[in-house]
Amino acid sequence: MKKATVYTRSGDSGTTGLVGGTRIKKSDPRIHLYGEVDELNSHIGFGVSLLSKDFFKDFLYEIQSSLFDLGSNLACEKEKRAEFKLPKIKNALIEKLEKEIDRMDVELQPLKTFILPGGSLEASAFHICRTVSRRVERQMVDFEDQHPGEIPESALIYMNRLSDYFFILSRYINHLKNIKEINWIALKE
Repeated sequence: MKKATVYTRSGDSGTTGLVGGTRIKKSDPRIHLYGEVDELNSHIGFGVSLLSKDFFKDFLYEIQSSLFDLGSNLACEKEKRAEFKLPKIKNALIEKLEKEIDRMDVELQPLKTFILPGGSLEASAFHICRTVSRRVERQMVDFEDQHPGEIPESALIYMNRLSDYFFILSRYINHLKNIKEINWIALKE
C-alpha cells in the first residue's frame, strides 16, 4: 500500500475543502473558528506533555478527542452533518467536566480576589488553555450570530465548562505542588 502524501496542492490557491466537499476561502470565519479549536487542542497536548501525574492524562485525552469531534462538526455545514454521521458533544461529557471541577475545587481554598495566571509550568500551560477556550467560545458566539444554527448543539455550554475546568485544573496543579497563588492587587498611582 502506497503512503498518502501530506500535501495535496488543493489549497495552494487560498481555499480549503469542508467535510462535505464545499470549497471556501481559508480566511472564512468558519476556518478561523475550527483553527482556534485546533490551537486549543495543541495547547492541551503541550500541557499534557508537562504532566508527571497520569491521573489527569486520560481525561485530557478525552477532551482532546472531543475537540476533534467539535472541529469536524464546525468543518461541515449543518445540513450535511447527519450524512457524514459526525460525532457530537454529549451532555455526559459536560457533566463529567462538572464532576471533575467539583472534585478538584473541594480541595482548594475559596478565592477572595482574582489570582494571577501562573505558578508551575504545568499550571501556566493550562491557564493558556483556559484563555484559548474563552477565545473559541467568543468566536462561536460571533459565528452563531452571523450563521444561525451552525454551532453544534451543546458546543457553547461545553466550551464554557471547559474554560472553567482549565481554571480549576491550573489551581489544583499548583495546590498539589504546594505553589502559592498570587493574588491580583490593583496598582495605585
